[in-house]
Amino acid sequence: MSTGRPDAARGTPPKLIADIGGTNARFALLNGNEVDDEIVLPCVEHPTLVAAVEHYLHSVGATSGSRRPREGSMAIAGPITGDHIRMTNHVWQFSAQATRQQLGLSRLIFMNDFTALAMAIRHLPVKELESIGGGRAVPGATIALLGPGTGLGVSGLVPSGDHWIPLQGEGGHVTLAVMNEREIAVLAQLRQRFSHVSAERVLSGPGIVNLYDALCAVDGVVPDVVTPRDVAERALAGSCRHSLETMSMFCALLGTMSGNLVLTLGAVGGLYIGGGIVPQLGSFFANSAFRDRFEDKGRYAEYLAAVPIYVIRTALPAFIGLARSFVDPGPRWEAA
Repeated sequence: MSTGRPDAARGTPPKLIADIGGTNARFALLNGNEVDDEIVLPCVEHPTLVAAVEHYLHSVGATSGSRRPREGSMAIAGPITGDHIRMTNHVWQFSAQATRQQLGLSRLIFMNDFTALAMAIRHLPVKELESIGGGRAVPGATIALLGPGTGLGVSGLVPSGDHWIPLQGEGGHVTLAVMNEREIAVLAQLRQRFSHVSAERVLSGPGIVNLYDALCAVDGVVPDVVTPRDVAERALAGSCRHSLETMSMFCALLGTMSGNLVLTLGAVGGLYIGGGIVPQLGSFFANSAFRDRFEDKGRYAEYLAAVPIYVIRTALPAFIGLARSFVDPGPRWEAA
């Protein structure tokens, strides 16, 4: 994988890059402008972030000498507001400074996972972007980004002179917006379980199960014990009415959320969709109500109809942003 940066001297130690999600931790070594030794580890199999890193370094033979990294950059699925970092959808919490010291690094950068993805957007291969509907990007305009996975990541990319500034926020935790009576009934069910029904409570892997359970409850049906994959597979196969409605409503609600984000940011440069769920839905997503709901904003329907939407199909795209984080400006916490 090329990062778009000139090659560094091969005699220098590689840099560690890591994309830490709520389910999986993705690691690689950056040698010059090449990303090598990519490995994905389940977070649950390691008690701490440091333990996961050391396991990775041992797996690729990079525990000592010139192979051991001296610098690192990590994208974390959670807010980055200071030295103490706590993941939203996993039990890991840690001190940035202590982590740097325990790993023996001279420099360690932390940023939100979707901030890292935002830094990668302008460098993604065009052939790995799937267009959803029409529209044409306004050159040099703000770009919006979101993506459902274990959680719901949200970010954006804002032009500033000759630079682009990635946003670091927690937009996945805004209040869920619904549009019709069926969705209102589902929201009423969810409010019995959660004090605050955020977008992430529905637009995520666990959210798919929440949505399925709520739809069954609205209809007075006992839900099956399912995983997000079960629901998606049943929907794609057309073998379960409530699974099909779940994934259809998921796409529609994501469309509403996406339209809100683009209007908020003025993101006429386009909307990009990352995360692990949407790319797996294929034609189901392309043929869903997503685009119609994205544009369903009354007087601003024409405004949104002109905005292009792309599903990111690049493997491990956050690595591109992490590689650039060593030299590009952007919001981050650098461990002292």
